[in-house]
Amino acid sequence: MFVPVVDKNQKPLMPTTPSRAKRWIKSGKATPFWNHGVFCVRLNVEPSDRKTQDVVIGVDPGSKKEGFTVKSSAHTFINIQADAVTWVKDVVKIRRLMRNNRRRRKTPCRQPRPNRAQHKQFVAPSTKARWQWKLRLLVWMRRMYPVTCVVVEDIKAITKKGKRRWNKTFSQLEYGKAWFYQQIKVMGIRLEKRFGFDTKALRDALGLKKSHSKLSSRFDAHCVDSWVLANEQTGGHIAPDNTEMLLISPLRLHRRQLHMLEPATGGIRQRYGGTRSLGFKRGSLVKNKKYGVAYVGGYRDVKGCPGTRLTLHDPHSGERVCRATRPESCQFLTFNSWITS
Repeated sequence: MFVPVVDKNQKPLMPTTPSRAKRWIKSGKATPFWNHGVFCVRLNVEPSDRKTQDVVIGVDPGSKKEGFTVKSSAHTFINIQADAVTWVKDVVKIRRLMRNNRRRRKTPCRQPRPNRAQHKQFVAPSTKARWQWKLRLLVWMRRMYPVTCVVVEDIKAITKKGKRRWNKTFSQLEYGKAWFYQQIKVMGIRLEKRFGFDTKALRDALGLKKSHSKLSSRFDAHCVDSWVLANEQTGGHIAPDNTEMLLISPLRLHRRQLHMLEPATGGIRQRYGGTRSLGFKRGSLVKNKKYGVAYVGGYRDVKGCPGTRLTLHDPHSGERVCRATRPESCQFLTFNSWITS
């Protein structure tokens, strides 16, 4: 593993070895910090050289899990396997159901607004959320590494003759990836696209196999494809030199709703959702004297003191470690939007 390096202005430089980073920290030349689960160092002095190599990000999109690799011609800096965002479609369906039910009630309500997306290129919320998640990861990696190129395995929509709604012109998949490619170009990074059969040919040329267990946490499940895509641009290896992976899963933050779907005891609907809890943004990493480093999951009602306690969760597994703790006992560390392991 290599340690990402940034200068005093947060500009990424070439990563360094852990031993050299340790010497920098000990001598005061650098300050350590964590960037969403990745250990980094920030130089306190002017670097001896600002020359950088070509650093490429390989992206293997997937429906459930995805692979990312950051690589140069000399080293593979990091491999990431990320869980995809898969819950937006069901959430939008429930939101539409709740709105329709409210409008059918015999209570004063506003008239529905006109369709503001009528003359715009519409991307379904579930599709856009998937590609926004990929873009967030690219932006995050770009802050740590001097990225010059992104190689993406280009996926195609299913086309069936005689069924117009399945044609690629009307596919949300095509709209989503076109939006994603446009955002990469806006970032000023060179974009390269490869088809699935190109990726397979690259694997076969290097004698690499891909696992059929798509949901497993193995290098040959998804990261092998992202690695060969990056290696095609940088060269330098005939076999993976680093197969360690960082597993990332996005936190599901429930946005504010008017109330729960089902009434509670007494016919009173409980409040539900929100992104802030007792002064903390949900997902934020905090330090508690008893439970150590954890992230804020929400607030909890305590008998006699409604809504005055926080729930804490493990930052690696997501399991709840504390049902109710006082907010004053938690020290804020940093904002967070995913869990790593």
